[in-house]
Amino acid sequence: MNKCYLGVDIGSISTKGVIIDENYNILKSNYIWTKASPIDAVKELINTLSIPDGYKLSGIGTTGSARKLIGLMLGANVVKNEIICHATGTLNFYPDCKTILEIGGQDSKIIILNNGIITDYAMNTLCAAGTGAFLSSQSKRIGVDISDFGSLALKSTNPVKIAARCTVFAESDLIHKAQLGYKKEDIVAGLCKSVVLNYLNNLAKGKKLKEPIVFQGGVSKNVGVVKYFNEVLNTKVIVDPNSHLMGAIGVAILSALDNSDSKFNLNINDIKFETKGYECKGCSNNCEVIRIIKNDKLIDSFGNKCEKGSVNN
Repeated sequence: MNKCYLGVDIGSISTKGVIIDENYNILKSNYIWTKASPIDAVKELINTLSIPDGYKLSGIGTTGSARKLIGLMLGANVVKNEIICHATGTLNFYPDCKTILEIGGQDSKIIILNNGIITDYAMNTLCAAGTGAFLSSQSKRIGVDISDFGSLALKSTNPVKIAARCTVFAESDLIHKAQLGYKKEDIVAGLCKSVVLNYLNNLAKGKKLKEPIVFQGGVSKNVGVVKYFNEVLNTKVIVDPNSHLMGAIGVAILSALDNSDSKFNLNINDIKFETKGYECKGCSNNCEVIRIIKNDKLIDSFGNKCEKGSVNN
């Protein structure tokens, strides 16, 4: 029987899953909204990703902000951070890639590669101005569906200059420009360009972006943002058809490369998972200790920086 591997990328906005074969071909995939509940989102995802006929599940990998929780939930043999997974997935398709630009719903990252090795990276988890959440919130403000954002931006011949320093300044500038009567496509184009400028000014500052440059994450599907990356960088960035799934693909590949034993568990619909946390007062660290509970039984805990924060029950 052929082997297959499941990769799950659990973000704050979206949850992605792929099933690949031994040659890393995608057999199945799905992309759904997390809706602030990674446990429920993964249950929904698993229900849509049944193992194909003729294949046996031989590995599960998890990545993303909820990777440890979901790794415990699914019995994953590999749990890795997003930087490693995005690099692994990208290099599988573009082995000569030198720069990875990634913009997701709530954060963004840049990865610099040299001969297939990560030599530098940066993540932005604080400022929303260079993320998909920013574009989504502004689309509602100006009454444009986010799915139409990119195509509308391409119609602009005079994009409005919008402050790209942070969300507060950008929103204030947007309101001001709208009140002045600028065309909607010019405002949308200005928003797309502001995301690019914010990203480059924050994450890429001081870094040399070498080609080939691969752009991924949910925002890579916005053709307006792609246009301004090409324009500002004076090059053509690569956007793979599966750019939104690259983290899940990467962790699925890492799962296939791993030989450790694990008890995979995809029958999770009737299992109750809970996350409970408390602040440990054992020392001056005041760690937030996270406890993972399965059917009222503690299965793991993490977050403590010393033994005083260890949880056994």
